[in-house]
Amino acid sequence: ITPALISGAVVGRMKFRAYALFISAWSLVVYCPLAHWVWGPDGWIGVMGALDFAGGTVVHVSAGVSALVAAIVLGPRRRDGEAEANPHNVPFVVLGASLLWFGWFGFNAGSALAADGLASLAFVTTMLAAAAAVVTWVGIEMGYTGKPSATGAAIAAVVGLVTITPAAGFVTPMAAIVIGAVGAAMSYGTMSLLRRTALDDTLDVFACHGVGGIVGSVLTGVFATTTVNPDGANGVLFGNPELLAVQTLSVLVAAAFAAAGTAAILLIVRGLTGLRTAETATRVGIDLVEHDELAYWRDSSSTWLVGGES
Repeated sequence: ITPALISGAVVGRMKFRAYALFISAWSLVVYCPLAHWVWGPDGWIGVMGALDFAGGTVVHVSAGVSALVAAIVLGPRRRDGEAEANPHNVPFVVLGASLLWFGWFGFNAGSALAADGLASLAFVTTMLAAAAAVVTWVGIEMGYTGKPSATGAAIAAVVGLVTITPAAGFVTPMAAIVIGAVGAAMSYGTMSLLRRTALDDTLDVFACHGVGGIVGSVLTGVFATTTVNPDGANGVLFGNPELLAVQTLSVLVAAAFAAAGTAAILLIVRGLTGLRTAETATRVGIDLVEHDELAYWRDSSSTWLVGGES
């Protein structure tokens, strides 16, 4: 899932060949070393005592920061109108978020590597964090715009799932609610700020996954307790401020390593194949130019055809 997340930041303007080269190199150069450092039996971040139950730093911080760097290197999309920035199909957005929510139980609870009490705990904390994130996001959205949105709720659910990922098997259910709520608030604020800049992170990967992963990893250092997982460690609230320092350091290392590796790989790929599609390809449609196919065809009467059927 980690390399796929990065694609959300560059969709609509990166060559397929360049993306394939980048992701292949990124998986080897960035993801694999970081995964070993955190989860390997002799990985120095794990040995240092950092906790990452299901991928807060390894998956979400690395992908989120890499997405931010990729968006900066590629530059913004060319847009002909505000409509291009809106969701293509809101029911599909909700459906996709629902499938992610369901699948995340396997992602987090499955990281217990057994059908036991720890897996059950991760299942519960995952559910509660996502629900808390939705409630928080919708509340903030209503406060700022006066109207809650289905798209916002879908984004919030994913943010909550991301935020609890590093902590799912180390914190109590009540802590999961706080983590999900804080993650939603931080992600909402980051997304609002970035949309006022020239940065074009197409699917807000950094705001959702990068910020969510950072918040969840850091708060693991606050709320973790050996009461729920004897193989973990106690956090600040249970008399161990050192864990917060270790968690913060692990986030900084993951972010710096991912940023440097991503920038280097993108610059090399740019020299080999170029990164951006031509502006004409963007206007005509990258699907048609790069793959000689379209998801949506329009006949002479301007009726949209989906999958070949009206």
